[in-house]
Amino acid sequence: MNITDLTVKELSEKLHKREISAVDAAEEYFSKIENTDDEIGAFVRLTREAALKQAENADKAIAEGSAAALTGIPYGMKDNICTRGSITSCASKMLENFVPPFDAFVTKKMQEANAVMLGKMNMDEFAMGSTTENSAFHVTKNPRDTSCVPGGSSGGSAAAVAAGETAFALGSDTGGSIRQPAAFCGVVGLKPTYGTVSRNGLVAFASSLDQIGPLARTVEDAAIILNAIAGHDPLDSTSVDREYGDFTADIGMGVKGMKAALPKEYFGQGIHPEIKEAVMNAAKAFEKMGAEIEEVSIPAMEYALPAYYVISSSEASSNLARFDGVRYGYRAQGDFEEMDDFYKNTRSEGFGKEVKRRIMLGSFALSSGYYDAYYKKALQVRTLIINDFNSVFEKHDFIISPVAPTTAYKIGEKTADPVEMYLGDIYTVPVNIAGLPGLSMPCGKDGNGLPIGMQLIGKAFSESTLLRAGYAYENYAG
Repeated sequence: MNITDLTVKELSEKLHKREISAVDAAEEYFSKIENTDDEIGAFVRLTREAALKQAENADKAIAEGSAAALTGIPYGMKDNICTRGSITSCASKMLENFVPPFDAFVTKKMQEANAVMLGKMNMDEFAMGSTTENSAFHVTKNPRDTSCVPGGSSGGSAAAVAAGETAFALGSDTGGSIRQPAAFCGVVGLKPTYGTVSRNGLVAFASSLDQIGPLARTVEDAAIILNAIAGHDPLDSTSVDREYGDFTADIGMGVKGMKAALPKEYFGQGIHPEIKEAVMNAAKAFEKMGAEIEEVSIPAMEYALPAYYVISSSEASSNLARFDGVRYGYRAQGDFEEMDDFYKNTRSEGFGKEVKRRIMLGSFALSSGYYDAYYKKALQVRTLIINDFNSVFEKHDFIISPVAPTTAYKIGEKTADPVEMYLGDIYTVPVNIAGLPGLSMPCGKDGNGLPIGMQLIGKAFSESTLLRAGYAYENYAG
């Protein structure tokens, strides 16, 4: 088996036994990237020189007996997570030359573990999109079918894992941006509970929704990665100070005696029949493994999508106000009589179409006379959604649902109709609105051979339960 075919766990075992070196593993992955990424376009830039130095340090740590689970493991970092000394552009012209003077919390965690960062991954600009077609640099293709999108906004991260260009990747999830591309590319994606992983150093899209998480080949790999990045950060006021434990500790204990919920709202109008069938078959598999399955209702689900786009766009318009061309980032050239003209030109030229659309939506929702009608109302809907989820989790351990109503669609198919694209987030956004953990994993293929994703949703800080359930299904399904 090639090095690039190994899971994180398998590669870690070989590195610790010194059957292969971290430098060899990194070189093997760079060779794979060189052979495949011209077609896939998962990376926006490679960090080869720095990666090989990290690999050398990893080999020293292993030789000294001070290695961690991720020591020497090659990975990719989404391009909206700050890396000191390496460009973090958010796949935008606005930040195309921005080199952060600091590392994000998760970057430091990766460095502490002596993991090896191969490069920065392509994404939808400022994490706004579901296809990775909104990057200022290039479109990323789905390795399962290069005529299709890989999903987004963490499309580069998911595509790289699916193509074997990296052992795992870190992404960010504001409304499904880890889980949806994981489903489209047939890999595992985990959106942790809000506050489990620090957002310090993540370029903000919507601060009350954003969360960093792993994309990997297996559920166990996702658990190993979460062990490395979960934890309290005093520099992030939303980081939760609690004991997280070992997410792999009881991963193999099965689901016998657990109760799972099937919300009828997730299986109504709009879902493709093949996806409904695949997820229902997965539910039957859980039943055969000893879990109890029950249909439930989440009435507020119908309001989740409009509430999400009001909240996320409002927070985006506020967060992106800092990009004005004065302090850092892209700056419009020319002679401007008024400062307003300078701002307008900088932001018009620096931001892409989708980012401008969401800034305008958010600015409208927050404007005088409309704040109560839109933003305040969306926050009230958020409370309804949280209450509905809490009611389900009073009697159930986790929820089974689809990740998206369709499998991966063709590149360019939905760019003309952004509203249709937004509707694809209908099953993922409620998780972010409620701050809950969500696990995306493959549960079959459609008639064209494209992966179908299943989503497991848990109550706050129940990642161990989701990983345990996901691991059980993964091993049952083979």
